[in-house]
Amino acid sequence: MDGRGYFFAPTVLAGVSGDARLLREEIFGPVAPIAAFSSDDDALQAANRTEYGLVAYVYTRDLARAFRICEGIESGMVGLNQGIVSNPAAPFGGVKQSGFGREGGFEGIGEYLETKYVAMSW
Repeated sequence: MDGRGYFFAPTVLAGVSGDARLLREEIFGPVAPIAAFSSDDDALQAANRTEYGLVAYVYTRDLARAFRICEGIESGMVGLNQGIVSNPAAPFGGVKQSGFGREGGFEGIGEYLETKYVAMSW
């Protein structure tokens, strides 16, 4: 794109093969790869194949399927039928190579606290 800096135009890539490098890496840019799957298990295996796990997105009209897929995805956050997961009241963070712990929300404050247990007989 024209102008100063480095820009990449929003891009949808259709027919991406299951072994594409693009599906295993975190791409912080306007790129949406489309890969087909034949079963929910195949989709979960593909989604979890990456060493990263910041956020995943699930779109479906089937509520039971939504919960099953959200539970099976290895990521710190899931956008279910929406593209924005950030919320100041919600914990933010990933799993695997995408982070440790959470920031924001009730869970995030725990990162700054030290728990102490005292057992006592009086």
